[in-house]
Amino acid sequence: MADFDLFVIGAGSGGVRASRIAAGYGARVAVAEEFRVGGTCVIRGCVPKKLLVYGAHFAEDIDDAAMFGWDLPQKRFDWPTLRDNVLSEVSRIEGAYTETLTSHKVTVFQERAEVTGPHSVRLAGRREFTADKILIATGATPVMPKIEGIEHAISSNEIFDLDELPKRIVIAGGGYIANEFAGIFHQFGSHVTLVNRTDVMLRHYDQQVVDRLIQISLRKGIDFRFNSTIENISRQENGSLHISMTGCDDIQADQLLFALGRRPNTEGLGLEEVGVALGEKGKVKVDEDNRSTVPSIFAIGDVTDRVQLTPVAIREGHAFADTFFGNKPTRVDYGCIPSAVFSHPPLAGVGLTEGEAKNRLGPVRTYTSDFRPMKNVLAGRNERSLYKMVVDEATDEIVGVHMIGPDAPELLQVAAIAVKAKLKKADFDATTALHPTMAEELVLMR
Repeated sequence: MADFDLFVIGAGSGGVRASRIAAGYGARVAVAEEFRVGGTCVIRGCVPKKLLVYGAHFAEDIDDAAMFGWDLPQKRFDWPTLRDNVLSEVSRIEGAYTETLTSHKVTVFQERAEVTGPHSVRLAGRREFTADKILIATGATPVMPKIEGIEHAISSNEIFDLDELPKRIVIAGGGYIANEFAGIFHQFGSHVTLVNRTDVMLRHYDQQVVDRLIQISLRKGIDFRFNSTIENISRQENGSLHISMTGCDDIQADQLLFALGRRPNTEGLGLEEVGVALGEKGKVKVDEDNRSTVPSIFAIGDVTDRVQLTPVAIREGHAFADTFFGNKPTRVDYGCIPSAVFSHPPLAGVGLTEGEAKNRLGPVRTYTSDFRPMKNVLAGRNERSLYKMVVDEATDEIVGVHMIGPDAPELLQVAAIAVKAKLKKADFDATTALHPTMAEELVLMR
């Protein structure tokens, strides 16, 4: 008999969910984690980042409060206070994740593991174990370019531990991580320059909504350097960075953050040696049931590079456990996944963009609401929200909803249900508006 029914490598959101559900079905489960329980999302991703986003919002809220009658004469931000409180909350959640595993009688090894065979793993401390099934849930790791002086730059892994707030920060990238941290540091008072090697930002979101974010960001004072690349980095005598550029003038900064995407974390796991096929960027190739080319080895989450989102990894982990330990065959539907960018202001979308819908469906109708939120009007803030609905001309079915504005991700979650349920534009038209709210714009578009 094997030592365990399931051995999971990686205790992030997907690995923890798979472990807990499988153990709940009575399986003997072990999980190995080389860093901290909770994975990218909890430790150095969406959770601490969202807490920074909340902290950053106070910058504008304090300014706006004056027009609502509040006298706030002093506005001072202390980075160490927010940083330490965020790290403390991360530790609390890490403890909760660990408690979830131990309460379900999952054996937790706080060390690195690698695969040594179809049914065997070896820990960093040299102990070896056998398992009927092995699940790879090691996530992804930031991509860092191989350029001279890269040791002077940081990735999103290190951003939460900065000793002090940089007066000038350069952020390289055009995706959600780059745009989120651009908004965060701008609100904290840093001068932000966002460098992108092309002129395309947030390529998977609706272009009209992305254009609105860029317009607002420019008005706020965030600098953009499009069609530009960083050639090398050097540290000056005064401690600042000299960033040599191609496509624009060189830049002087105090901090440089690379946010160029994330690659599957499979290096050194021994997967190819035991016959597991890896694809582009080292991703584990899996079928619809998360099974690799070795029948006893599976993979879920970012390490498969299908959809790099925490809720997707959780669903994949749950589906894996249901299928192979709960006798309930389950597969994840990737067809209608909502996503958000927690920029300033945030944007969110679900379903097809206008361009995707035209290419896939042919004739479509689009409805938009371009408005200034009531709070912004009284505050004297000239920042407009944009809601957009994409409708299939032939069926009246809503195939996409996209928005930018305050609380857009909160509203989008509800709209995602409508898109998933294939509701029609007529269903929204027949719904009574809830006034005065921003959400009512979703049922008033004509």
